[in-house]
Parts: sequence; C-alpha cells; structure tokens
Amino acid sequence: MRRHDEGGGGHRLPLRKSLLGRLLAVSALVAACSVAATAWLAVQTTSGAIEQEQGQNLSADSRIHDTLLGYAAEHPTWDGVAATLEELAADSGRRITLTTQGREILADSAGVSPPPPALPSQASAVVDPMSVDAAQSSGTGPVTTGVGTQSGTDRIDARAVGPFRLPQTEQASLMGIAENTAACLDQEGIASDVVETPSGRPRIQVVGNDPDRVQGTRCVTDELDTPTPTEKKALRALNELVDACLERQERDPVQLDLDLSWGGGRQPAEAAVSTPAPRPTAVPREARPTPSPSPTVDAGATGENDRAIASCVGIARQEQLSSYVASPALLFISDPDGGAVPGFDLSPANTARITGVAALVLALTVGASVLAGVRLVRPLHALTGAAQRMRDGEESAPVVVTADNEIGRLAAAFNDMSAHRARLEEQRKVMVSDVAHELRTPLSNIRGWLEGAQDGIADPDAVFISSLLEEAVQLQHIIDDLQDLSAADAGALRLHPEPVRIEDLLAHVAAAHQAQADMAGVGLAVAATGAAVPMLTADPVRLRQAVGNLVSNAVRHTPAGGRVTLRAYVTESGEEVAVEVADSGSGIPEEDLPYVFDRFWRAEKSRNRRTGGSGLGLAIVRKLTEAHGGTVGVVSTVGRGSVFTLRLPPDVPDGTGPVHQGVRS
Repeated sequence: MRRHDEGGGGHRLPLRKSLLGRLLAVSALVAACSVAATAWLAVQTTSGAIEQEQGQNLSADSRIHDTLLGYAAEHPTWDGVAATLEELAADSGRRITLTTQGREILADSAGVSPPPPALPSQASAVVDPMSVDAAQSSGTGPVTTGVGTQSGTDRIDARAVGPFRLPQTEQASLMGIAENTAACLDQEGIASDVVETPSGRPRIQVVGNDPDRVQGTRCVTDELDTPTPTEKKALRALNELVDACLERQERDPVQLDLDLSWGGGRQPAEAAVSTPAPRPTAVPREARPTPSPSPTVDAGATGENDRAIASCVGIARQEQLSSYVASPALLFISDPDGGAVPGFDLSPANTARITGVAALVLALTVGASVLAGVRLVRPLHALTGAAQRMRDGEESAPVVVTADNEIGRLAAAFNDMSAHRARLEEQRKVMVSDVAHELRTPLSNIRGWLEGAQDGIADPDAVFISSLLEEAVQLQHIIDDLQDLSAADAGALRLHPEPVRIEDLLAHVAAAHQAQADMAGVGLAVAATGAAVPMLTADPVRLRQAVGNLVSNAVRHTPAGGRVTLRAYVTESGEEVAVEVADSGSGIPEEDLPYVFDRFWRAEKSRNRRTGGSGLGLAIVRKLTEAHGGTVGVVSTVGRGSVFTLRLPPDVPDGTGPVHQGVRS
C-alpha cells in the first residue's frame, strides 16, 4: 500500500500562510497607501476651490432662475426677454438659453454667430410661474400678493397677479391711505412700514412680533381692505370661474373675498396689516402637500366641501392667470465654451507635493514587488534546475522545502515524485532482471534435460517426461501471471460475475491447497463464521485465484507446525465483506509493508521460485481485488505472523454486483 506523505495537499492551507494571502496583503497595502495618498492630496488641494466654485454657481443659477421667473409672471410672452438674458449672462459669465418644452430656442445669450455649442441633454430648470418649485425658487415664504395671502404650498409665483394689478391712480390713492395709517401708528408708538405687493396694493407691516398691538387703536381703517374697481372686476371674474367649477360638481356657489376666502372674510385690521414671516426652509417637492390657496374655513361647511371649494379656487386662478403669464420654458445654464467646469491651476507647492508623494508610493510599490518576487522566484528556480537535471538523467538532489505554503508543497510533491520515479526505475530494472531469470530457469532446465537425452546421458522415461512437464508448467505459470497483470493494467481483465457463497469458496480453496500444507507441515483450516455472510457477486475463478495466492504465500512463509486460517465476516460498518488469510509465519518488517503488493517484490531477496516465489502473486491479488471493486491490506508483526484482508462489496439488490476495472462478460 502507498503511503501519503505529509507534504501532500491533504488539506487546504490557511489564508494567512498561503502565498495567495501574502500577495493579497501586499497588494492591498500598496493600494491602500496609494488611495489614501491620492485622497489626501485631492482633499487638500481641490476641496476649497470646488466648494467655492459650486457655491458661486448655485447662487448665480438661483438668481438667474428667480429673475426669469419674475419676468414670466409679469409678461404674457417671452418676446422681450433677450435683453434680460444678456444682462444676466454678463453678470454671471454663463451662457443662458431659454427654449420651449420642445427645445425650440426662445432666446440665447450666446447669439447665433458663430454657432454656439449644443445645449446640454438635461435642462437646468423649468421656468413656469404657474408651478414654482420651492427648492429652486429664491422667493420668500408666505407672500402677500394683494389677492389674498399665498402660503408656502401655493405653487403660483407671488408676482403673477394678472387682472388684479392696480392702475397708477388706484395705487396712488391706496398709497396715501397707507402712509397716513403708518404715521398714525408711529404716533401710537408702534413702528410700521408700508410694503407694496406685486399687484400694487400697499400693506402695513408692523415691526416686531406682536401684531395685536394695532387692535383697538384709532389708526385702523377699512379703506385699505376695500377692493378697488379693478380688483372688484377681477374678483368677479374669478368668482364666476369658481362657481362654474362648483356647479360641475353639483355644489352651491360661494362668494369670494379679496383674500380668496369664502363665507365671510377676515377683519379689516387683519387684512390691512401683516407681519413679516421667516424665510421657509426648502422642502422636497414630494414632501409638499398639493398646492392650494389658504382660505378661511366656514364653520358651517364640511371638510369635504371646503376641499372642493379650495380646489376650484386653485383651478380658477390657473385659468384666469394663464393669459397674463408666459408659457413654461426650459432653462439651460452652461459655460460659454460648451459646458466645461472652469478649472483652477495647481500652485508650484502643490505640484511638488503631488510629485513627491507619487514618487514615494512608486518606490514602496517597486520595493514590495521586488521583495515578493524574489521570495517567490527563488524556490521556483530550484525546482526548475532539479527538473532539468532529472530530464538529463542526472541524479537530482531533493529540493529544500523552506516553508509550508503553496511553493513548499510544490517542492515536497516534486521530491516525492522524484523519489517515486527513482523507485519505479529501480523496480523496472529489477523486473527486467527477474523476468529474465524466472524465464531462464525453467528454460535452462528443459534445455539441459533435452541435451542430455540427445547425448544419450538421460533416458526419456517417465521420470524424464515428468521433469520436463514440471518445468513447462512453471514456465506457463510465470507467463500466465504476467499476462494477468498486463490485462489488469489495461483494464481488459475479463470477469464472469455470478452469485458466490464466500463460505463455499473458502472451503474450495482450502481443499485445493491442503496437499501443499500437509507437505509443509502447516495446518490449514476455515474458521467458522458467527453471523451469516451475504452473497457476493464476483467471478468465482478469479476470486479463488486471489484467495489461493494468499493461501499459497501464507503456507510458503509459515514454518512446520504453524497454522493458516481462512475467515469471512461482515465489517462493522456493514458495507463490506472481509476475507482474512492469517498465518503464524515469520511476519513482514514494518518498513517493507508498503511494497508487499509491488511486482517482483519478495521478503526474501533470493530468486529461488521454489522458496520465495516470483514476486507476482500479491500484485495479482491486488489487481483482482480492485477489479471486483474491493481493496486489500495487510497487518503483520515480525515473528508472530501476518493477516491479509480482502474487503469486497456485498451483493447489490439487482444481483449484478460491482465490477469496476474488469470487463464483464
């Protein structure tokens, strides 16, 4: 039986000891250093410039968008926007382009000559005063427009007032009233300012956070809360649109006030005086509720009715303002050269730092690679030299194994292969010599007897013929053994499997070798089996040959008075049938056990076939056992004897049995 060397690949190496793990660690270290150095340099040299530039760009883009949004809220078309675009482009140093939603250019600060670069694939923003994105708009929070108070959820731009815009005469009249009211409040000790809303209607804004101070003063007047003729006309048209919407929903009409409330408005003081509101924080579009006016809720109306009225007010405002504001447009803000972000120059100091760190990282990488490469290549060079010496037929010394890693295991496997090759070469030489000797001995005897008869020295009597026959039979046995081994090696050993009772087969083998045992003075017996042994599916002739070789070998190496015992039993696992041939002979030294099944190996180095055999019997036993899908092993103690065991698979349910290497017929 072959021994497995400890240097083989029986188990997987831990990653920390493997060559792959070490290479990965070195590569990861170098990569980490490179990434860390690059990231540090990038942060140190570019973060400030990038943040500054991004802040400037965002501020300029927001201002451009807000300016164009105001233009759209105050003009029904984009016809005169070119001048505004050129002014914004000159202030920001950017190219500003407005297009329709079909990307047809309305105005372009780059002009037409020479042809400007193509526009970016995605617009910077949409300019639509009827649907303002609070995240992009730079306007204030709730804004008093003169047509009610717009909350942060109303997406109509505060500057879009349409028919509610007051003419100069009405503005002047209301402005005088507002200034008188502010002067009155000042005399009362209440600081206030006059604020003009986008519609031109003035409002009183109290300075401070306590607007209730104006309650009960003599300065409050209803004149600032009274709609002007222009506002009455616009409010009447808006009310008709709202009523038409409610009628389609089979709801009762309502009466809107100037602040777009229904069912009663606010008190004059509340409508005429407002307080500044804090600038709201930008809210994501998906987090904002559906835009709608903020009406005063009538205590007698249900929540569902109020929602319907508020929805109709919003729809009516959209419809009323649609002819007073510009259509939605796509806004493209890019750089004049075609979209490249303006760069910045590295200082000489930063350039020197980058060069130095890059050189250091390169030096570390080269050093680590050289160190790892040398340690990797040195044992490979030794293996290459040993392989070349083996190819040239020179005696190759074992390669030194320096570590228990992939290279070390490769060197150990190479040493094992080299030693095995040397053993095979020695066995080949011995086999050629043994075959020549084994064939020469009977042939020499036959030739001697025949020459003696030819010369008249020996008479061709019955004894003469018997001697010739005995030598011919020995010669035939040697040839048959060699032929069996050759067929087994080629996988062409022909088997004839059939159900076999192992007890009967052992009894047959014992009877066949009884005469040989009696002549040697050795006891030969078949031990009784305790439990029933299952049937085997095997070639009875080949199986008798294998067991017979073991019995013959045991009788030959057992001294007179010794004993040879045959026994069959089922192994503890129940998966195999074991056949034992035990003797009380001289035994086999432990160092010879791995070679007992090699060809032409003999415990006695004598080449006398009558005492030591040809050395083919046990090799044939192994091949025949393997052909039946089994294994063979030996346990021996010097001076106490040996036990050879065949382990065979039992009969399978379909009765065909396993035949692995032989050819079934």
